[in-house]
Amino acid sequence: MLKTARSRVQTWITAGAGTIAALFVAGLMGAFGALPAHAPPQLPPDTAIDAGRWRVQPVRAYVSHARVHGVVLKPGQKALVLEADMTNRTAQSDKAYFDVFRPDGIDLPDSRPMIALTRDATLTPELDPGMTERMAYVWPLAGDAAVPSTLAFGITAEIFKPRDNLYGTPGWYNPYRLGTVTLPVVDVPATETPGSGS
Repeated sequence: MLKTARSRVQTWITAGAGTIAALFVAGLMGAFGALPAHAPPQLPPDTAIDAGRWRVQPVRAYVSHARVHGVVLKPGQKALVLEADMTNRTAQSDKAYFDVFRPDGIDLPDSRPMIALTRDATLTPELDPGMTERMAYVWPLAGDAAVPSTLAFGITAEIFKPRDNLYGTPGWYNPYRLGTVTLPVVDVPATETPGSGS
């Protein structure tokens, strides 16, 4: 009888200790989960940045009030434009560059930009391996949309996996915010907009 009571007490103590340990671990995890996430780093705007499958170097940002690099705006619209030099770091032609840049702190009617080669206004071209091309990211905006004089552009990178866990094939996966580049934004009159010709 005494042995049975003693084993019950030991069981209660063990269960109580386990519960306390579980509560302690859960509390620690909750505390760490509540900590603010680290902000992505500020990247220098005047150097080339390796962003997974792309090497990118932002060149300039401006607001266009007219057709720019072949992108036609609707009446009453203007556009935020980011020009960047981009190099395809892979072994095949690719145009998976739509999500590389995203302006922060501004409301976009459509987060997906129109993208064109600045040299000939070709829209969404495939970029050949190892060749650097200047690309224009064009986000149409309402004509009265407020655009700050400086703007941060987030850069998204991907990770190359020789063998994906799900499909077992090589590719670029797990997009993540690599960092942010801040550029001045110039308001360009319609008569001076770069690439406004046909």
